[in-house]
Amino acid sequence: MKKIYLARHGDIGLGRDKRYIGITDLSLSDKGREQANYLKEQLQDEPLDHIYCSNLARTQETAEIIASAQGISLSVLPDLHELNMGDWDGKLFTDIKQEFPREYRKRGEDIVNYRPPKGESFFDCFQRVIPVFDSILRSHKKNSLIVGHAGVNRIILCHALHKPLPELFQIEQGYGCLNLLIHDEKGFRLGSYHINPK
Repeated sequence: MKKIYLARHGDIGLGRDKRYIGITDLSLSDKGREQANYLKEQLQDEPLDHIYCSNLARTQETAEIIASAQGISLSVLPDLHELNMGDWDGKLFTDIKQEFPREYRKRGEDIVNYRPPKGESFFDCFQRVIPVFDSILRSHKKNSLIVGHAGVNRIILCHALHKPLPELFQIEQGYGCLNLLIHDEKGFRLGSYHINPK
């Protein structure tokens, strides 16, 4: 049996305005660091064999805080980075809806396959992320932690739990949340889901 903990990085201080944040490289806010420390506390009694994260600062900072209580190695895997939103990256949802109403509508109609200009679709992201996830699963590690992003985590959970990719936004992944996937000869089961940080 293997346990794979799947966490989302901590808060990045964007406030209430919804923006497309993909590969824009933002650091944790003070609240985000508090959430990362809470994750560290939640996992400190769980012997982790390895921690993985993307190459973006927000996951690396979160992973480093958690790793500080474990004394184990940390692997940065660039293919775990968040969905590339291309020309939309960093822009407000409301601005995109106003400036590009047709494109905004097209994405809503086909969330899996639509690519923003110079960006990637969720299906593109799926094809990038799942081979990395499967490689982690094939490793000899019994207890692993992946510190990922909202989109990446939703893709992994859809894949592991045989959930259709168009339903990925039915899976909530708030800042600093923690999921547990348990894998054995029968496949995956969800040990816990979306443990909210304090």
